Amino acid sequence: MEGSAENRGPRVVTKGGEVGDRTVECAVLDVSKQTQVENCAATPKLPNHCNGLHQKLKSTENRQASVSMREISDAEYVSVGGEAHPPMSNNIKKVSVLPLVFLIFYEVSGGPFGVEDSVGAAGPLLALAGFLVFPLIWSVPEALITAEMGTMFPENGGYVVWVSSALGPFWGFQQGWMKWLSGVIDNALYPVLFLDYLKSAIPAIGGGFPRIIAVLILTVILTYMNFRGLTIVGWVAVLLGIFSILPFVVMGVIGIPKLEPSRWLEVDLHNVNWNLYLNTLFWNLNYWDSISTLAGEVHNPKKTLPKALFYALILVVVAYFFPLLIGTGAVPVDRHLWTDGYFSDIAKIIGGVWLRWWIQGAAAMSNMGMFVAEMSSDSFQLLGMAERGMLPEFLPIDLVMEPHWLAYCSQLLGCCCYPG
Repeated sequence: MEGSAENRGPRVVTKGGEVGDRTVECAVLDVSKQTQVENCAATPKLPNHCNGLHQKLKSTENRQASVSMREISDAEYVSVGGEAHPPMSNNIKKVSVLPLVFLIFYEVSGGPFGVEDSVGAAGPLLALAGFLVFPLIWSVPEALITAEMGTMFPENGGYVVWVSSALGPFWGFQQGWMKWLSGVIDNALYPVLFLDYLKSAIPAIGGGFPRIIAVLILTVILTYMNFRGLTIVGWVAVLLGIFSILPFVVMGVIGIPKLEPSRWLEVDLHNVNWNLYLNTLFWNLNYWDSISTLAGEVHNPKKTLPKALFYALILVVVAYFFPLLIGTGAVPVDRHLWTDGYFSDIAKIIGGVWLRWWIQGAAAMSNMGMFVAEMSSDSFQLLGMAERGMLPEFLPIDLVMEPHWLAYCSQLLGCCCYPG
């Protein structure tokens, strides 16, 4: 069919916004051929012509079925309930694999800061084994579920959409509200922890009014970074992730000559704090589903999301296991010393004061990475809920949906309620 767009009739929207007329052409051709077949049935004097026409019709039907299946496989995703929500960010650059990997990294981990308790609770052998085995029985299944559901429902909202599709919008709203509230409360801690790392160098921010002002300023700056776009947040997460992981690579290289593998085998099953040990593993290897809330902002989520989850899983496990391997092998193990922050002391023993300062700075910046990643996840969850009509009607959703004002302002308000 050639000519102007007005003469082409209805169009079929395919993946990427392309417009095709093949289905319409096939439908018109089918009607024409069917009419000719009916005429043949009424005219038995033309058997050869009719047989040929039947063969052509059969071939046309096969081609039409092939085209239809191809159209369906490339069709735009329509959310649960059969309503296609208007794309709110068609003009916004989507997140690619590498930034998404580090966003997942900060949603789940943020680095080996906080895993020291596993050694203090159970010793080197169980700590090392735990960060190899526990991902297989918990992290891998959760990541696979996230990959499957995130590609099945590639829209903002994540688990809110999943619960709504299975149990209805009421329970979807309950899930979204409770998860968002817990996320805001959790996210409010990271600026406080960041300042805790700096107060030794800047005593003025250790407490009182200056500390409150510092927390508020830091929160506003990081919120504005999220407001500027998820791609910016993603690449900031990449830089922060490299800065947070690199000192442990350096510590590992320096500590290799000092390794004594026999230290890795130390274990006392009669002196294991199982509650602390299992809680440490669970806390540091959980929350893989958090990235699903911004699936609508991911470039080609059916391919990008599973890849990013796979790479992030490897990155998280290595980021935990390698520092524990070096720390327990290069320094004599005293379980009573293995508490939060002990990696900085190990860095000083292995490399000197400069490496200790680097790891302390990496720990501080890791809190910033976790803040921006969780704010993005929680905000796009709220945005997805707004797109599904789960927020109060008096809120001017149409005005704030494109710049995400509602989501980010609510996150900012929640975080500022806990100035530390």
